[in-house]
Amino acid sequence: MNLNKDNLIIHIKNIRREIGHDEADIHIKDIIFNKHNNELWIITPDRPDKSAIIGKGGWVVGRLREETKINKIHVESYSDFILKKYKMELSLNSLNSLINEYRIKQKDYTFPLNNLKILLKEKINNIYNFDFNEYFKNSEETKNNEIIKNSEETKNNEIVDPLKNNEIVDPLKNKAIVALSGGVDSSFSLILAKKLGFNPLAITIDPGTIILPKQFKNNIENLCKELEVEHKYININYEEIVKDALEGKFHPCGRCSKLIEDTLFNYASNNDVDVVIFGDMLSTGSQCITKYNTKDKNGISKEIVRLNLPATLSVGKEEIKNTVQEYNIERIKGFGCPLLYEVHKNYPHMKKFSIQRILRETRAGVLEPGEALDLIWSFYKLN
Repeated sequence: MNLNKDNLIIHIKNIRREIGHDEADIHIKDIIFNKHNNELWIITPDRPDKSAIIGKGGWVVGRLREETKINKIHVESYSDFILKKYKMELSLNSLNSLINEYRIKQKDYTFPLNNLKILLKEKINNIYNFDFNEYFKNSEETKNNEIIKNSEETKNNEIVDPLKNNEIVDPLKNKAIVALSGGVDSSFSLILAKKLGFNPLAITIDPGTIILPKQFKNNIENLCKELEVEHKYININYEEIVKDALEGKFHPCGRCSKLIEDTLFNYASNNDVDVVIFGDMLSTGSQCITKYNTKDKNGISKEIVRLNLPATLSVGKEEIKNTVQEYNIERIKGFGCPLLYEVHKNYPHMKKFSIQRILRETRAGVLEPGEALDLIWSFYKLN
């Protein structure tokens, strides 16, 4: 089949007719075909156009894939990408501000932040079918595994590269704490932090198996070993949070997250680390980089930068899954927190707050509606 828009439109209309779907106008804005992976991206003007091509239950696009013998067909709406691009442009503004601030103060992190800037620009320019693994695979690798994209920006000296002539990065520089829970979002953050040139210390807050079960610890151990990243557990007394949650006094996620954040910022302050990286996917745009004011153990005021790495790049769950699948990480269904499961079981009204969280991620484009539905449905199938 000759892959062009007109032929695809005719083919899709024929499939809809043959399987008994109603007649529909089919609109395609663009198509991108990756011959190497035998993958096709069909970009539609809007979501209703996307639905017409996918068909009820995915029958139309499934039939199209079979008849064209294409390994994967992705149907995406341009309207969704407009929002993602806008968010990433806002992220780029925030990132430029931080880079300029650090240059003026002659602080570390120029190298990894510049690499993040290059990555962000590349993703904006290849917004439909960006592949993180492919990006880093095609990037130049230095002697200490610091990776930087060989782009026109570096050739034109728009960005200063502190690693000229393969200079070895000082292991004491570019130190960053990565909050690592063992889930796919935080694992993605650690992978990117390492590849961008940060000197990451992965820290896991361990409140006990009722919140951090064994499979998460297995993921943490496997990933840190594979990436050759130092890891540290910090044990925290969660008795009050667990007790109050099990008594139905409140939903545990908010207080749990706040305690984790405060602990990591305090650790950073007391150990001379200026950047803490989180796997937050909602703080996009101008909120992807924020400042946290605290005091170190000597009472000296410190400003810690919070970098929400996935949010900076406006990634979705599917992008994260595709990136981490090359690593020894076990996928854990649902939220994976035993405490939350017990709260849902004993106090069904608490599911409302978990569902609100899922809907926030869906509105932000982090989750596809189908993924969100599966998560919400998992709350009820487990009862």
